[in-house]
Amino acid sequence: QVQLAESGGGLVQPGGSLRLSCVVSGGRFSGNSMAWYRQAPGKQRDMVATITSGGSTTYGDSVKGRFTISRDNAKNTVYLQMNSLKPEDTAGYYCRTWVGSLDFWGQGTQVTVSS
Repeated sequence: QVQLAESGGGLVQPGGSLRLSCVVSGGRFSGNSMAWYRQAPGKQRDMVATITSGGSTTYGDSVKGRFTISRDNAKNTVYLQMNSLKPEDTAGYYCRTWVGSLDFWGQGTQVTVSS
């Protein structure tokens, strides 16, 4: 059973930075695409960034140029480096992977951007 565990969230001031981590266990991490999503209260869950097994990346329009997704296959970990954070980035951040029709999510980590 694939399990994902996020960490690294917290409270940060506008303009600050955070790095989120997602450790994957129970699966063949290096062969899977990975993604970060976020969900603010009362809003839908939106894609933030994706990374393929080969390292190709895509980003949501609202985070382009500020966030960077990366992966370390030796550590079974995907990262989300978040810079120039804004109050509108406040949300629960979730890690996701998928294998065929199977979809796996972590429990999420909260990011709050506030002065």
